[in-house]
Amino acid sequence: MKKGELIAEFAKRTEMSGAAANGAVNTIIDIITERLKKGDTVGITGFGTFSVAKRAARKGRNPSTGEAIKIAASKTPKFSAGATLKSAVNPKKK
Repeated sequence: MKKGELIAEFAKRTEMSGAAANGAVNTIIDIITERLKKGDTVGITGFGTFSVAKRAARKGRNPSTGEAIKIAASKTPKFSAGATLKSAVNPKKK
């Protein structure tokens, strides 16, 4: 599902206009992004937790030349699925 499809489904389920649904989805994405930029964690009970993980500096290799390179330390967004989402994706068999 792409963002446009998500917005269309959101509009349909909430009976909002497409423009209002687009604004709502973009606002949620903006809030999560702003909080992660500040280093905060965003948890949505049952769905999951968005956080920032730190990657240490390390050595790597250029795949074309085989030359050793330094890879700088960085931060990366991380998502951990919540219990409700996990059980929806992996339902227990009877």
